[in-house]
Amino acid sequence: MTAPVTAPPSRRRPPRARTVFAAAHVVADPLADTTPQGPAALDWDATLAFRHHLWSHGLGVAEAMDTAQRGMGLDWPAAAELIRRSAAEARTVGGLLACGVGTDQLPSTGASLAEIRRAYEEQLGLVEDAGGRPVLMASPQLAAAATGPADYQELYGHLLRQATEPVVLHWLGPMFAPALEGYWGSTDLDAAMDTFQQIIADNPGKVDGVKVSLLDAEREVALRRRLPDTVRCYTGDDFHYPELIAGDDHGFSHALLGIFDPLAPLAAEAVRLLDDADPEGTVRFRAALDPTVALSRHLFQAPTRYYKTGVVLLAWLAGHQSHFSMVGGLQSARSLPHLRRAYELADGLGLFPDPELAAARMGTLLAVYGVADT
Repeated sequence: MTAPVTAPPSRRRPPRARTVFAAAHVVADPLADTTPQGPAALDWDATLAFRHHLWSHGLGVAEAMDTAQRGMGLDWPAAAELIRRSAAEARTVGGLLACGVGTDQLPSTGASLAEIRRAYEEQLGLVEDAGGRPVLMASPQLAAAATGPADYQELYGHLLRQATEPVVLHWLGPMFAPALEGYWGSTDLDAAMDTFQQIIADNPGKVDGVKVSLLDAEREVALRRRLPDTVRCYTGDDFHYPELIAGDDHGFSHALLGIFDPLAPLAAEAVRLLDDADPEGTVRFRAALDPTVALSRHLFQAPTRYYKTGVVLLAWLAGHQSHFSMVGGLQSARSLPHLRRAYELADGLGLFPDPELAAARMGTLLAVYGVADT
């Protein structure tokens, strides 16, 4: 086991008016002799140091989720070890930690509903034992095996009844994972929302919140207004997050966002502006966060599931890791023009603590491809 990473000496308080998680990426071991289909190899020191970076700014960490390449290079044994190590680190600093619970120890196709339930139970037990807040992630295996809404209601109901603490339900759209098309038993999103809502209603006190990643602000607001007062809505909408977090006269969204990985310092400061429920604070919040949407939309452009490549690029350029390599070789998943534009947008936002380092590293990457200018 890697020794606990020393927390940064300066720590900011978490926002009070919103609960905010940044879905954190993982740092690959660039010297591991691996293949894209082989077991994941992580640089544990750099991976855990980045979690301390997020905690130091007052953000919670959403661990072992889509941003960490679950289902796209990060296998279940590595995810399980990541959850255990991050939970141990969180305890050293009192950091907020939510952890993904899925079924990715199973083959991608052919699993039965009973096998899917046992896989969820195994991961739920591990997260609870580690001390993390469970996030029940959408399961591609369940999407393939379920015959209709009743299968989702029965399986999720079973899991919620045995959970020792309230969990977060995660609705991830097919733009992030095509295998999740028709989740909750229907390709009709209104019907799917009804099933989703029914699962929450059937299990009072068991759902802390819902994370919605559909990139559809109107649908998220409609869902948010139908939730019980005790259930939070965590936006996962990386296209419309400023307006959803700011909210309206009927409520607001909390946040669990992949884009808050590269935006951590800026995003944390912005969200704290909402703490005093002052209209001027909301104006300042929007003024701080609205300019970041162009970068987020760029990173999350179709095919959306490859947004992780831009996230890791920015972590490298910002000095959080020593290399630009990824689990499964996904550093090659975006084009060079896409990566160069990500650098330009991030630099324009002042996201790099050392702009000269960022420029030099971007220049090195471009030079590999025979491009001489940044």
